[in-house]
Amino acid sequence: MTLLEEIREQPAVLQGLLDHARTQVAAVAAAIRARRVQYVYLVARGTSEHAGIYGQYVLGAFNGLPVALGAPSLFTIYERPPQLANALVVGVSQSGQSPDIVAVLAEGRRQGALTLAITNDPQSPLAEAAELSLAIQAGPERAVAATKTYTGELMLFALLAAALADDPAMWVALERVPAAAAEALRLDPEIVAAAEHFRAMRECVVLGRGFHFATALEWSLKLKELAYVIAERYSTAEFQHGPIALVEPGFAILAVAPTDPGLAPVRDLLIRMRANQGAQLLVLSDDPATLKEATVGLRLPAGVAPWLMPLVSIIPAQLFCHHLTIARGLDPAAPRGLNKVTLTH
Repeated sequence: MTLLEEIREQPAVLQGLLDHARTQVAAVAAAIRARRVQYVYLVARGTSEHAGIYGQYVLGAFNGLPVALGAPSLFTIYERPPQLANALVVGVSQSGQSPDIVAVLAEGRRQGALTLAITNDPQSPLAEAAELSLAIQAGPERAVAATKTYTGELMLFALLAAALADDPAMWVALERVPAAAAEALRLDPEIVAAAEHFRAMRECVVLGRGFHFATALEWSLKLKELAYVIAERYSTAEFQHGPIALVEPGFAILAVAPTDPGLAPVRDLLIRMRANQGAQLLVLSDDPATLKEATVGLRLPAGVAPWLMPLVSIIPAQLFCHHLTIARGLDPAAPRGLNKVTLTH
């Protein structure tokens, strides 16, 4: 199976989780309530950490749970783990193999914390180390670059937030996601043209804010590992505290800027960077006024709740990276120096 085929599987993976994971997610939510969890301590690497950052936003926004991004080195290299009383310790990993992520959950369980594994392999060491486990249910992912497992992780965090909130409106919003993901795939011809426009790009900045920061992080990673583009990633707020000085005429800015309470300042920033600094803007948005300001705009599906748009907006970003890789004469199936499973300690 090719990377492109796995990208195209994502609507089915998302629908499958909606149809089949709710019982397991409800059980996890019940355990969290029963243990009176006060905060979440989350560990992951790479793509899975970006999913965890999305989880940080949704669990904070809808469930009032502070989410700390853990430092596995405290558990392995330094052997000085923090106290995890009253925490939900979450490990996120597609393979469930990385020893440092497993070590954090094992220590959390030793301390008596509630532990949760989110993984595509229910028989992995990570799943075995945890008290609770949620399976991504994406099927085998052969491509080195993770795609369908990433959106599966996002969906599980969204489902967990909905189960904890017990809000019917959240479930209604979730039902829109698989169809919107399928709509996003239909942008493919426009994305091929966008990739050709940016084919010579060697460096860029990728921007997003709030729920959409995770998309900026993951888009940046895919640009690096597939197309070998030096892609810095920032919150649009953090970008203005210094890194904006990078922008000069012709500099590429890639932004995810869908309808959201924070859209207006993001749009204003994009306008300034194009008008005053000559930036080339590639923008993902469902907002016509924002798309109008882009050098190249890709219209995201309408009617997706802002908190769920990261499950949809990453799909055209993945397609862009795939097509950019091919346009640059590279092989998306064999990124240099990478293996499917990375083991860190």
